Amino acid sequence: MSMIAASAGISHGLLYHYFKSKDELFTELVRLAMEGASGGIDEMFDHPGTVIDKLRHFLQDAMNEEARLFFLLIHQARASEGVPEEVRMIIGNYSIDWFVEQLKPLFLEGQRTGEIASDDAGQLIAGLLTVMSGTMILHASDEENIPLLNPDHLLRLVLAPAHIQPL
Repeated sequence: MSMIAASAGISHGLLYHYFKSKDELFTELVRLAMEGASGGIDEMFDHPGTVIDKLRHFLQDAMNEEARLFFLLIHQARASEGVPEEVRMIIGNYSIDWFVEQLKPLFLEGQRTGEIASDDAGQLIAGLLTVMSGTMILHASDEENIPLLNPDHLLRLVLAPAHIQPL
């Protein structure tokens, strides 16, 4: 907690005023991260434009610096032993299946308009999320200097052939 307080530029007392322990702080950060991810999907649906415009907006938003840090926090929480039970419950409410189901209406609309490839929508979404997650995890590893794929590269994975533009 002392390192967190120092990094945040606040006193121990102020940090402990809001959070009784590391676990409580960690749980709140995971909750905020998951709510942010859910809000990003809602925002995507409200974004003007075509299905491709909405997906591009979603990917750009999900892969900005702050969102990537929250993603890495969630990834760490999913992969770690000994996280608080409340964190496991929060994460359990937002499984990959949950994200697929949230994104599926947009993908189905994109298939109807010919913007999204005609393959199984659930598989397309799962593949897109897997590659997006993988690029963020690998990019975060300083060992290999792996560049972060940009959203337009990721979009190409799910677009119908007629909508793939040269980069």
